[in-house]
Amino acid sequence: MAEFPVLTEEEFRRLCEYLYRRSGMIFTEAKRYYVERRVHERMSATASKSFTGYFARLRINAQNESEHFVNALTVNETYFYREDHQLKCLSTDILGERIRNKRKGGMIRIWSVPCSTGEEPFSVAMWLLENWPLVDEYEIEIVGSDIDTKALEQANEGIFGKRALMRLSPYLIGKYFSAMPGERWSILDDLRHSVHFSRVNIVEPNETRIQGHFDVIFCRNVLIYFDDASRRIAAENLYENLLPGGFICLGHTESMSRISPLFEVRRFADAIVYQRPGESD
Repeated sequence: MAEFPVLTEEEFRRLCEYLYRRSGMIFTEAKRYYVERRVHERMSATASKSFTGYFARLRINAQNESEHFVNALTVNETYFYREDHQLKCLSTDILGERIRNKRKGGMIRIWSVPCSTGEEPFSVAMWLLENWPLVDEYEIEIVGSDIDTKALEQANEGIFGKRALMRLSPYLIGKYFSAMPGERWSILDDLRHSVHFSRVNIVEPNETRIQGHFDVIFCRNVLIYFDDASRRIAAENLYENLLPGGFICLGHTESMSRISPLFEVRRFADAIVYQRPGESD
């Protein structure tokens, strides 16, 4: 890849402001090297001769460059059964509360956002099949959403490497995956088709609103990339996507209590989660 000059302070500031407006993500001087590497990659891919020329291309979104650049900056660190104490809480406590006022055969909607390359929503599906005795008595819809369109393409493809499966037992791998050359595994079609994927930016209410209402939302390890204002906007959007009495699960370093007063803290045996007040439907 060709060498490009380091961004000036003003160029870096303008770029970070643009990214904040587009995604809600905050990048500081501590992330300068990471951001500059991604800028250089995109400049090379678009044959841009200068940052000024590339930034102009980015702002007018020529050939969807804004989407490509945001994709390049997102972090997709994930694997199956990550933070599985929350999955245990889902099957032992949360769903028990959600079905209290539902009829058998009723709908349960679960949202994974951001879902990255699909490991989390597929983990939810596998976990319920293996650990929730009532899984066949309700209509379960699982939706995975992310701002990164390349990650969503991989999720739809349903092919994973060895690291993604490192927490799964040989039994689960054999039951839900087919081995492929090059230490890759393809998730079974029935499971792959059980999750619907969509592009969503959680700080954009028009994008979150159209996803509808959910019983449970997994929104883990993304709010740490936002500033306080963006966190509040995201929390308000997610609140509107929850049914009354619905639950949201955050990452282990995140606390909704420090972000928004809209939610009630619920402490279960396996996890601390947050609930939208109100009667379950």
